[in-house]
Amino acid sequence: MHTPSRRTLLRAPIAAAGAGLLAACTDSGSSRPSGPQGGAAAEGPFVPPGPKGYVDPSGPEVRAAERARGAGRVRMLKVTAAETELDLGGRHVRTWAYHDELPGPLLRVTAGDVLSLTLANRLPETTTLHSHGVRLRCDMDGVPGLTQREIPAGSDFTYRFTARDPGTYFVHSHVGMQPDRGLYAPLIVDDPREPLKYDEEWIVVLDDWLDGVDGSTPDSALAQLMPKGMKPGMAMGGPEHPAPSGRASGTASPHASHSAHAGGGPSRVLRDSHSRLLQGDAGSVDYPLYLINGKTPARPATFRCKPGRRIRMRIINAGSETAFRVALGGHTMTVTHTDGYPVAHKETDALLVGMAERYDVLVTAKDGVFPLVALAEGKKGKALAVLRTDNGRTVPPVTVRPAELDGRIIQARRLEPHESVALPDREPDREIRVRVTGNMHRWDWGFDHKAYDVRQRHPVRAGERVRLSLINSTDMWHPLHLHGHTFAIAGIDGRGVRKDTAVVLPHRKLVVEFDADNPGLWMLHCHNQYHSESGMMTILGYRS
Repeated sequence: MHTPSRRTLLRAPIAAAGAGLLAACTDSGSSRPSGPQGGAAAEGPFVPPGPKGYVDPSGPEVRAAERARGAGRVRMLKVTAAETELDLGGRHVRTWAYHDELPGPLLRVTAGDVLSLTLANRLPETTTLHSHGVRLRCDMDGVPGLTQREIPAGSDFTYRFTARDPGTYFVHSHVGMQPDRGLYAPLIVDDPREPLKYDEEWIVVLDDWLDGVDGSTPDSALAQLMPKGMKPGMAMGGPEHPAPSGRASGTASPHASHSAHAGGGPSRVLRDSHSRLLQGDAGSVDYPLYLINGKTPARPATFRCKPGRRIRMRIINAGSETAFRVALGGHTMTVTHTDGYPVAHKETDALLVGMAERYDVLVTAKDGVFPLVALAEGKKGKALAVLRTDNGRTVPPVTVRPAELDGRIIQARRLEPHESVALPDREPDREIRVRVTGNMHRWDWGFDHKAYDVRQRHPVRAGERVRLSLINSTDMWHPLHLHGHTFAIAGIDGRGVRKDTAVVLPHRKLVVEFDADNPGLWMLHCHNQYHSESGMMTILGYRS
C-alpha cells in the first residue's frame, strides 16, 4: 500500500522540529489523565455542578471505556497558546495563536496511539483545548466547567487519551470567543491500514477573520450583535443563573467585558446575507478577511506538485460564523470522507462546508495553475489558494470564480456511509427531541427556549441506541456538534453518513442516531461561535 507524501501547505516539518512536537517511546501502560502543572486548577478532583446520578467526567465508567479503547505507543506533543503577531499575507494582526502560526502546528498520530498533548497557556486569560470530533475519554474533552477546570494563565495541562479512530480532525480552544482568534490546529489520525491510494496530501484549513483588523475583536463583534444594553453572558440565564459566556460553568465570564473593551473597531454586523443553499440568512458577522491556511487572496498559499499526481485534500472549516462553498478550478473532486469517516465515493464539482465540518476529497492534478476558491456562502468575499504543477509565474486573479462553484454541489445528507462504518440497523431505545430556538433581533439563541446552564442534563444510558431529533424553529441555519460521539444522519434507507457536526436548515428537522458507547457528560451545541456563546448549548449526560 502506498504511503502518501507528507507534503502540505502547513509547515509540518518545521512544527515538528522547531515547535517541540516530540514522538516518544511506546508505552503499554494505562492512559491516565494528567492534570495542570501548577496553579489552582490542580487542586483536588474536578466534579462539575449538576444533579446526582450521572457519570462523572473521570468516573469509573469513563476509565473502563478508555481501557477498552486500548493503549498503543505514546505520542508526546506540545502546543503553546500565546499572544502574537501574524502575517496573513501582507496583512499583519495582533492575535492569539498556537506556536505563532496560523493554522497552528500539524498534530499527527496513528490510530491506536495514546496522544499525550500538553497545552502551555501563555495567554493573559484562562483557556482549554478541545479535540474536535475525536471520540475520547470525557475528562480530556476540554470543556471548561463541565469536564475540567479552566487552565490558568501561565500553567500547563496535559491531555492524554487513546486516538482510536482514524480521520481528519482539528483542535481548538473551548473558552468564550477564543476560537474566533487563531487558536486552532489540524489533527490527523492516520490509518495504519489506509485503503486510499494517493501521492500527495494537501491540508486545507478555511477561516473567517476579523481579530486585530482595524481594532476589531471577536468579543466586540459579539457585543455589537446584541440588543442595546445587553452584554455577553446576559442572554444566557439572567442574574440568578448567569450563563457561562461560552464556557461550561455556572458563572458569567470574568473575561467577556475585559476582552470586549480591548478592541472596538467598525461595525461587523452583516445585514444583507442570503444563501439559496442555506435557505435563508447566511450569517450575522461581516468579516473583513477570509483565509486558506492563514493567507488572504492577495498573497495566497500555494501547493506544488507534478501533473498527474493524485492529491488527497483534507478540508477543515475552522471558521466561527461562515459556511464555505469550495471548488478547485478545472477539476472534479471525489468525496471519500466526511468528519473523518469514509463514505461511498461520490464525484462533485463543489462542496458546502459548515463550521467545524471536514471533508476529504481526491483530485488528479492537471498541468498548469489552478485556483482553489472557498466562497463565503451568502456573504461578500472569498478565500483563495493555488494549485501549481508548472514552473510559470502566472497567478489566478483575486476576482477569479471557477465555474465549478456553480456546478454539482454534494451535501452530507446525500452521501452514503462506507459499509465499514455504517451504523447497524436497530430500533432506538430512547428518543430525544431538541428544539433550536432564538432570533437575530433578541439574540436569545438556545435550545427549547432555554439558555445554557451547566446543570442541564438530557439523560441517556450506556448501551442505548439514541434517536436525536433536532428541530430548527429559527430563521437561521445551524451547524450542530455532538461531543464524544459520531452519529448517523437518518437517510431514506436508514444507512446515513457518519458525522459529528451537521447542518440543520431553517424550519427543518434533522434526525440522527448514535450508540451511547462513550460514558460521560457531553456537550451538544451550535458551532456558530456567536450562537453558542449566546446560549445555544446543552448537555447529554450518561446515567450512572
